[in-house]
Amino acid sequence: MRDRDIHKARALVVEPQATMRNVLSAQLRDLGVGHITAIKSASEARMLLEQEAFDIVLCSREFEGSHESGQDLFDELWRENQLSLSTVFIMLCDKVAYHQVVEAAESALDGMIVRPCSATQLQARLFEARKRKRELEPVLQALDGGQDEQALALAMRRWVSQQPYGAWCGRLAGELLLRLGRPADALKVFETLAGAAGVPWALLGAARAQLAAGHLPQAQALVQRVLAAEPGYADAHDIDGRLFIEQSQFDRALQAYQRAVEVTPSCLLRNQHVGALAFYQGQARVAAKHLSAAVSLGVQSKLFDALTLALLALLHADAKDLPGLRGAAGQLAQYRQRFSGSLRLMRLEQGVQVLLRSAEGKTDESLELLRHLSASAGDDAFDLEAANLLLGLWARAPEGTRLGAEHEALVRRIGLRFCTSRAISEVLMGAARRDATVVEWLQASQQSTGAVAERAMARFVAGDAPAALALLLDRVREHPNAKLIEQVLALGQRAARAAGVPALPELQPALDEARQLHARSCRAANHIAGIQRSGRSPGGLQLRVRKQETAHAAGA
Repeated sequence: MRDRDIHKARALVVEPQATMRNVLSAQLRDLGVGHITAIKSASEARMLLEQEAFDIVLCSREFEGSHESGQDLFDELWRENQLSLSTVFIMLCDKVAYHQVVEAAESALDGMIVRPCSATQLQARLFEARKRKRELEPVLQALDGGQDEQALALAMRRWVSQQPYGAWCGRLAGELLLRLGRPADALKVFETLAGAAGVPWALLGAARAQLAAGHLPQAQALVQRVLAAEPGYADAHDIDGRLFIEQSQFDRALQAYQRAVEVTPSCLLRNQHVGALAFYQGQARVAAKHLSAAVSLGVQSKLFDALTLALLALLHADAKDLPGLRGAAGQLAQYRQRFSGSLRLMRLEQGVQVLLRSAEGKTDESLELLRHLSASAGDDAFDLEAANLLLGLWARAPEGTRLGAEHEALVRRIGLRFCTSRAISEVLMGAARRDATVVEWLQASQQSTGAVAERAMARFVAGDAPAALALLLDRVREHPNAKLIEQVLALGQRAARAAGVPALPELQPALDEARQLHARSCRAANHIAGIQRSGRSPGGLQLRVRKQETAHAAGA
């Protein structure tokens, strides 16, 4: 077996034992690899793989004396799109059990080798993996080029005709159908892939398709089927938690995410998720434990979210821990230097400064900055995360400054804009520490939004579509509530279908205005209770993430 391009390859060896690092590096050199970097820890590997592109990665699964795991590292990088589709990733382990072989196959590893491995074993596994990458090059190139429809057609053709690597292409086809908004077609693909035996990753794909279609009970049943067979399947616990959040069952969601962390304790993102969700549930001790773990796992990582530092600052303020609060403020200020133009990070940093100045006895300065932040509540860039932050800061403001007219106006404005679902409303209430008066204001805002939606629907059913859209637009011009804006668009489409035409000219100005409002003011909710909503799917194959999907997480 030959690999004529091996001399062009860049390889990374991640191995804690110096002797084994040297042996593996020498074996790669003998195979003709042109550039080799050798390091000893998973945390170093995470940083390096985020910054540089490698064609080959040889990584130890075990790191003695550390909670780090090579499998956890791979799962996280793969799930969060930090590995190129063309990278060959081979895991090295001291021993391997059957369930670990299954785990490796389902996580899309390119190979697993038991140490010590001979040069012949390494060559066979490495060359076969690189051959597969070359065989699938047209599909991978289409993905890298953002040509989803073309990649789907190529993958479906290879899967249906049972060509080599057809099963992988079938899985890819299912993922692409989900991304293209075709959950019913994706469900058919994943059900076929699952077969009679019920392949766990395919069942999770089917569950995600049901979730995308809004069929929560069916999705939950599939996830429970996976967990009954594989209780240690972390991705299944992730989806279980997501389903509970969609149903506003936050206590059960937290338990599901905690189980995922128990399986993968060194996963930075899962620690962030548990910490943030526990914070909004009022479980300070659990929140502090996991948010601190996320910080220790790597503030420099691209997977780290600055919200973690802001939530830790809120916890330090609650505990009257001034040194801890100052430490979190310093870390956040240092983090923001990496993204100097980020409005989001500036807002988080200012929020922490509100807490710090109050803790230092500078009450007037703290309130002045808090009012400055509150004044941005009507801005287009003001999002759900900003709303949660403001509610949390006001909940910690001095007693005499809260619950007045100024505070009420802010809360009602936030409620009228962001109360689009029960789950989001519950999180807003949690951010406000479930203060009875604030909860009443938010509930009133939610009820007001529902009443407008019902009145608009009544007018539409009565045959007056222009009046229905005008009623909705009157509200959303002042309070750009995504639910009401989407209702405008849905009613416009429904009226056109009823008339048997693509669009009704008399409704077009209203629809154009609704689309502009949505694009300008309704940023996707990146966090619901701290759980990232970026389109990344636990249990799914990595797809090339679009820039707009990652901008907010990076601090934009």
